[in-house]
Amino acid sequence: MDLPNNSITPSIGKDILTLRYNPNLKSPLKKLTSNDFQSNSNPLSVDLINQYIENYLKSQNFSSEKQISIALSGGIDSTLSLAVARKIYPDLKINAISIKFADSIDETLIASKIANKLNVDHQIIPVENFLLELPKSISITKQPFWDLHWYYVVKNASSSSHIISGDGGDELFGGYTFRYSKFLSSINKKSTTLEKIQTYLQCHGRDHVPDQELLFGNKSNFSWDSIYSILLPYFDNSLDPLDQVFLSDYNGKLLHNFAPINSSIHEFFNIKSITPILNSELIEYGTHLNSNYKYDKINNIGKIPLRQLLKKYGMNDLINNQKQGFSVDTLNLWKSYGKKLCKFYLDKSRLVQDDWINNKWIMKHIDNDNLDVRYVNKFLGLLAFEIWYRLFITKEMNSDEKLII
Repeated sequence: MDLPNNSITPSIGKDILTLRYNPNLKSPLKKLTSNDFQSNSNPLSVDLINQYIENYLKSQNFSSEKQISIALSGGIDSTLSLAVARKIYPDLKINAISIKFADSIDETLIASKIANKLNVDHQIIPVENFLLELPKSISITKQPFWDLHWYYVVKNASSSSHIISGDGGDELFGGYTFRYSKFLSSINKKSTTLEKIQTYLQCHGRDHVPDQELLFGNKSNFSWDSIYSILLPYFDNSLDPLDQVFLSDYNGKLLHNFAPINSSIHEFFNIKSITPILNSELIEYGTHLNSNYKYDKINNIGKIPLRQLLKKYGMNDLINNQKQGFSVDTLNLWKSYGKKLCKFYLDKSRLVQDDWINNKWIMKHIDNDNLDVRYVNKFLGLLAFEIWYRLFITKEMNSDEKLII
């Protein structure tokens, strides 16, 4: 259970704890440039989008499979992927998997209605302590991420040879609407590249905290300039500001978090990943599609083409418009398990002892009874970093250890 270089670099902690991705992490997806997001004059065609998805799913030739699985969150992307798959393979046994997080919004009821309408089996996985198997999931991914819900999904799909996901819908077709309006209203035609980068980061408020620079020890060598330099290529170009955001989103968590992390989990459980929305034809089409076809600025509605296509399948009435995919309520997680686990593992923290993290920051915030969700998320990130450090650097922790207090 060694890292490729059996070492730690300053960027692995400060980048993940600030951006929630590691820009140096090798990805199965191709990195895209501003040229790839130049809008063309082609009109929107939902039929063409449907054809690209169908072509991809037909190429998988599931006819010989006894069963495949799909991660069904109840959102647009996974529902559309399932609807097209069911159309192409009407007799195939499909197992839809949904996660039910304790003390979080229960969206499995929506998923159940979708599964029932499309005639697929539905498996609901209850997760009481989301952090319980964090050492195992980190040992698989070899990266210090805490939000590894995909581990629970794939683990429970191991009886299938393939698993379908709706990955890519948000990045290709404008799904992060909660950020777009804030970004566009905070910049103007005179905004500099640096101002747009700073605004973009401010629209990811849950990824970092106001005193972010005080979180790190001397070895981390944290600076905002190093963070800005990562984002510079995505905003130092002639793209429309919203397309710059799309470019940055694609090359951020999708490219250097979701895709490689999920890939490592698939490999561990020996299951093939099927991503209908991230097929090469649709990536080429979606990235060049005019942003006005994807995002309605007036009504703050995204993924317009996918919504229209879902309507053709008669599934749009079942979808929750506020759906954001599998998500755990981190404030409730903090109250039930997170705070106790962080206090236990960050006491005599190896990261603090080796000067990667500043103990004064931990002590200042950890006992705050009204801790802001941004700080909760940051502590969960620190917990993952600490577990990763003990697994791979000090090697004093076993990957089968459960986080129980």
